[in-house]
Amino acid sequence: MTEDDKPKFYPGDNIAMKVPPHEFERVTEFYRDIIRLPLIEHGEPDDSYQSVVFEFGDKRLWIDKIDHLSQAEIWLEIQTDDVTAAKRYFAGLSIDRRDEIEALPKNFNGFWIANPAGIIHLVSAT
Repeated sequence: MTEDDKPKFYPGDNIAMKVPPHEFERVTEFYRDIIRLPLIEHGEPDDSYQSVVFEFGDKRLWIDKIDHLSQAEIWLEIQTDDVTAAKRYFAGLSIDRRDEIEALPKNFNGFWIANPAGIIHLVSAT
């Protein structure tokens, strides 16, 4: 793959903080009441999933309650001009695909990877 054939990558609009249930309320309160970030969206609580979204500069910070976690994780979004080329590019570099971690919407043009330290990244179309 030549330099001209390589996909281009850009920072995405979203940062996701996946937190275990026992930390969700305190983390939400931290960003809402202590840091005082503007609240964009607050999902309705249910048994297994709840999400709060804050304005984080020009990004969105998602705080997601995830039942099976024991500690918080940060997930990042990377956008690309060519999702198909990005799939080939990462495969050629033996970058781990992690599509099993969270289902994406049926018509969503993207996929999950992990960096060498195991940090999850959503790769999506620009």
